[in-house]
Amino acid sequence: MPEISKRGVDMPASPIRKLTPFAEQAKKEGKKVYHLNIGQPDIETPEIMLNALKNIDFTIWAYTPSEGIASYREKLASYYNKLHYRITPTDILVTNGGSEALTIAMQSCLSPGDEIIIPEPFYANYNGFACAADAVVKPILSYIETGFALPPIAEFEKLITDKTRAIAICNPNNPTGYLYSREELESLKTLVLKYDLYLFADEAYREFCYDGNTFVSPMHLEGLDQHVVIIDTVSKRYSACGARIGCLITKNKALYQTALKFAQTRLSPSLEGQIAAEAAVDTPDSYFEAVSKEYTARRNTLVKGLNKIKGVFCPVPGGAFYVVAKLPIDNADKFCQWILEEFSYNNETVMMAPATGFYSTPNVGINQVRLAYVLKQEDLQKALICLAHALKEYPGRTQP
Repeated sequence: MPEISKRGVDMPASPIRKLTPFAEQAKKEGKKVYHLNIGQPDIETPEIMLNALKNIDFTIWAYTPSEGIASYREKLASYYNKLHYRITPTDILVTNGGSEALTIAMQSCLSPGDEIIIPEPFYANYNGFACAADAVVKPILSYIETGFALPPIAEFEKLITDKTRAIAICNPNNPTGYLYSREELESLKTLVLKYDLYLFADEAYREFCYDGNTFVSPMHLEGLDQHVVIIDTVSKRYSACGARIGCLITKNKALYQTALKFAQTRLSPSLEGQIAAEAAVDTPDSYFEAVSKEYTARRNTLVKGLNKIKGVFCPVPGGAFYVVAKLPIDNADKFCQWILEEFSYNNETVMMAPATGFYSTPNVGINQVRLAYVLKQEDLQKALICLAHALKEYPGRTQP
């Protein structure tokens, strides 16, 4: 039988989805499963976006330009310029979701064997994107005790070699919800300029900042125009994960032209997705205000509830809709499977993501889980009750 490629063998499976068979079996057994394992919001997609889909009237479902429809890129530029990004439509490459934007960015900026530094825990698929580019992820630990703040720049500098080409951040962060400050970004700017690196900024959760905190992008910093690559998507902003429309933004024209070549090999992003995304730019501020208020309430419910459970510690995140919590358990992978496979309370259970899948450093995060507060508060409260009872019954509990 022919061999599978080395790249195929090395490509990591999704740690977020690996427990799905156990959740499906639990449902077949009649259990209600509270899905806190994946960032699929239950917030309704803006009506203006759905109406654009319903009112599509083209007669030929045609290719679109590889860089995206001109009218959509013009509208997107106006959206970003309201945020003071100072870009033009020609700085925007429309992609099939933020995932493709990251894949294209890595393939455009990193040669085989090149290294990219990423604070961990980080979004698990970054490993897959790097693998597809034959690049090497160099993780740098952030710690739950500090709320997952950016590690000191001196620690970054220890990792830099002659193969280092980029640093990547997700802000606000998935999986931790940490919101990077202007001071932290300024320190990264100094490092990026000193070593002539790219700075990838995944801003999928830009709209989700809480407690009056201000979002700061590398695009707001002077002197980084040739270094910054912004990754964005409509998935989270408009609760439109299935639209699969994202974008790559850079003012570096050589990089843009390179990224466009990769985009041309996949022909084009979807026509209907761009039609909906273009309409979504006109979503009123009232939508985001209501969503932010709801997520703030959900965050407070989940974080307070977690910290009330004996032996559990969860820092308060400043953005996104995730938390990483430390539990009194021996192994998060075992626990997250056990709670689906062998546990129920009032015929209900909880699905979570083991945090080990968000770390590259071995044996780190083994007693941590990521939870997404994408369910209504009533459901979060019921999930917390299930979790509290599960922790009392779990055979691998590490505290009395």
